[in-house]
Amino acid sequence: MTPLAIPAFTVTTALGRGLGAQLGALHRGRSGLRAAPFEGCGLPGWTGVVDGLDQPLSAPWQDWDCRNNRLAELGLQQDGFFEAAVRLRERHGAARVGLFIGSSTAGVHQTEGAYRERGSSSGPLPAWFRYRNTQNMYSVADYLRLRLGLDGVSMVISTACSSSAKVFASAQRAIAAGFCDAAIVGGVDSLCQTTLYGFNSLQLLSSAPCRPADIARNGISIGEAAGFAIVEPGADAAFALLGYGESSDAWHMSAPEPDGRGAFEAMSAALQRASLIAAAVDYINLHGTATPANDLAESRAVCRVFGSATACSSTKGWTGHTLGAAGIVEAVLSLLCLENGLIPRSLNSVEIDPAIEADIILETRRAPIRHVLSNSFGFGGSNCSLLFGRQP
Repeated sequence: MTPLAIPAFTVTTALGRGLGAQLGALHRGRSGLRAAPFEGCGLPGWTGVVDGLDQPLSAPWQDWDCRNNRLAELGLQQDGFFEAAVRLRERHGAARVGLFIGSSTAGVHQTEGAYRERGSSSGPLPAWFRYRNTQNMYSVADYLRLRLGLDGVSMVISTACSSSAKVFASAQRAIAAGFCDAAIVGGVDSLCQTTLYGFNSLQLLSSAPCRPADIARNGISIGEAAGFAIVEPGADAAFALLGYGESSDAWHMSAPEPDGRGAFEAMSAALQRASLIAAAVDYINLHGTATPANDLAESRAVCRVFGSATACSSTKGWTGHTLGAAGIVEAVLSLLCLENGLIPRSLNSVEIDPAIEADIILETRRAPIRHVLSNSFGFGGSNCSLLFGRQP
């Protein structure tokens, strides 16, 4: 695969807005998770809430106003990314820049408000509710397309927790096929009660901050985030997407294949596309959800590909599991690790489960890093691994 240069990237999470907030938190060991319940949700547990989403979108965009699109706008304004996206459009033309966004919730939070206002009656939903611009899964890409003045191929990928990792693969294929010359990829997923109560019904929510790979791990902490990156062949950039791997093990609706078969296939394919051997990877950003089954299956797959000596950690103890935005969050954190020679620890993890043989890092450290693998594995066995590295 021809590498895809990444000249600009940004992410906003519960750790704060933009790259500086993420990097500062990683250095200080500060988690973005908090114990306060989300907007009337009565469930115990910790969430990764992004502050500053109480302001509606400005007048020209009010039809798209919802928590998810507010989060998209907030993320778009960090690290000079909006300006970089405009320059990309001017360089290639509005019809030649693709847009690929991952999400799982879209504007469900807005819909919840509409049904609450309607109450128990069977009448129409409130006049202010606009399904097409908010609840519709495509709404976030539609908003971003119009906001950035793009007129090329655009789509939302919704494959649960692999959504915004798979956008990189989709962009690479679209560029290789000639549908666009460059692309903006990203993910936006926002908190809502449907998500929180849904995961609770699956008995997957932890009542404490999540503890990936820990012997006492008992579930996830859900967060929200928005992140974006530009991918452009031949661009002058320090970092690039070198390879990707996708698989579908289709083992179970919400549990991984116990031996990590799909994860193994995705990681192996990423190495093959990048023409790299396993020993070339210096750090693996694990999917690392902190559920008993997921962490063990991923460890088995990692050890099958890399052995047990490659440094690994999960960053979900910092940001929470941002679901459809997890791929872009962890891709950007991986790029920050490359840029700063940083291997972050699995925050909140204290004692590693003896059954997990992967090298889980418990103390953040500095090290020269050439290549990072980032894993994102979704419900239903939708798996994606991304391999990033330094450009010559």
